[in-house]
Amino acid sequence: MRQKQSTKQTQPETNLPWEGNTTNLHRQETIAILLLGSGGRESAMAYNIAKSKRCARLYIAPGNAGTETYGINIPDLDPKDFPAIADFVLDQQIDLLVTGPEEPLVLGIADYFASRPDLAHVAVVGPGQDGARLEGSKDFSKAFMQRHDIPTARYQSFMAKEKDEACAFIESLCPPYVLKADGLAAGKGVEILETEQEAKDSLLAMLGGKFGVAGDTVLIEEFLSGIECSVFAATDGQDYCLLPVAKDYKRIGDGDTGPNTGGMGSVSPVYFADKAFMDKVEERIVRPTIHGLASEGISYKGFIFFGLMNVKGDPYVIEYNCRLGDPETESVLPRIKSDFVDLLLAIALGKVADYPMEIDERAVTSVMLVSGGYPGDYTKGITMDLPEPPEDIMLFHAGTRWADNHVVTNGGRVLAVSAYGKTVEEALGKSYEIAKQVLFEGKNYRHDIGRDLIE
Repeated sequence: MRQKQSTKQTQPETNLPWEGNTTNLHRQETIAILLLGSGGRESAMAYNIAKSKRCARLYIAPGNAGTETYGINIPDLDPKDFPAIADFVLDQQIDLLVTGPEEPLVLGIADYFASRPDLAHVAVVGPGQDGARLEGSKDFSKAFMQRHDIPTARYQSFMAKEKDEACAFIESLCPPYVLKADGLAAGKGVEILETEQEAKDSLLAMLGGKFGVAGDTVLIEEFLSGIECSVFAATDGQDYCLLPVAKDYKRIGDGDTGPNTGGMGSVSPVYFADKAFMDKVEERIVRPTIHGLASEGISYKGFIFFGLMNVKGDPYVIEYNCRLGDPETESVLPRIKSDFVDLLLAIALGKVADYPMEIDERAVTSVMLVSGGYPGDYTKGITMDLPEPPEDIMLFHAGTRWADNHVVTNGGRVLAVSAYGKTVEEALGKSYEIAKQVLFEGKNYRHDIGRDLIE
């Protein structure tokens, strides 16, 4: 397999390197695209898709108050209703289906499209159910890492009937303790506990239904001490290219305090992810992962998120995701200068080796504005007052909708303020300046995003 390194060459103005073969989709100058999702990640994806010379029509289902800036929202189309999505794709002559969130992938949307002969002409970005298990089951993903000698923390998994054994395993570890719900838990299924008793109490709560069926199995891991980063690979199952590296911030409070959230902000680039570190990441993690999937007969055409811990210069995998991360996408995609739709087509059609990735050298930082009370209980429907940002600042809507001709809050994470800068520090200054100007009752955000990366 071969990675395409980022280059400074510009995107070709004429045909793609692989155009001219027998696939009609390759020869189409412009295509119609359906993007599934409604969060900040999908806003950033829609932003990049809309800029493409290949995009004729973009639909976002269900979308939010911000995505309609880039395309047409389909608010009544549920990303988990596969027959309804298929009907829409056929009615609107959609050429490319892109899934933003993990749940439709874990539920098998790619398999559903592959099973329908009348949908065979539609290119699909995203793995099937077997590949999506990398995220859908943490137990599966850890076992996969072990099978393919991919560095990760020591762990064991337990079910409710194994409470005593689980508590004994906790006693064998040194604090702090890492507990993970096996299934999908909206980004909140990971807890880091400081004391043995807290870990045992949390274990019993998880096995007792705290995260629903996602916690029927709980993983207990040794704690890895280091600094985290997020690496993304776009792959067609054989070749891959790496997107810009980012770092996200999960805890609600400044200084990494309080409970985990879906993400409070992100920064790209990351200073410690230098060539020496990234060479280790590719050799020890990225290539073995993609080779491992292929060797197990898993066809994977989509994005793979590698949540990594840098432990004294060596990378360890904390977790996989089967899609782009959120809030990292809001700082990663603005740094991709080459045509994003061409990349999506390359993934779906097995041509990633030919994709000319071009990266913007500027930094991008993203600060997430959240509802008061999040990640606990919060109120929806609060009217927002949004500034008109300058060209180098983007407002990526996450939990918003229109009501009575006003944008109102519609979720815990409401809006990502992303900004370019020559340095991380400069970009952060711009993000925070606009963050102050966005007004809604209960607005909350972290004030230290990216501060640990300013040298």
